[in-house]
Amino acid sequence: MLAYVEDGPNLVTMAMNGWDPAEPAWWLNLQANPEAHVELVDGDRDVIARPATEEEQHRFWQRWTDVNRKLDEFAVRRTNGTTVVILEPA
Repeated sequence: MLAYVEDGPNLVTMAMNGWDPAEPAWWLNLQANPEAHVELVDGDRDVIARPATEEEQHRFWQRWTDVNRKLDEFAVRRTNGTTVVILEPA
């Protein structure tokens, strides 16, 4: 289960393994094969995953800080940074 925000038809999440510096297995798998199927409350979707561009990374990070005001405080624990992942409709 992943938290996400919607951006038009896209779903936006963060590739985190808690606050551990290791990349989560689901993100490593999507990097190898970006096609995925997600199950949401309002229905299932086929998506294609990609890392956010630099501009998107900044914009969505700001959105996530609205959801969790302590995000920056916690994120410094991740020495490798945190990739924002865009799930676009397939």
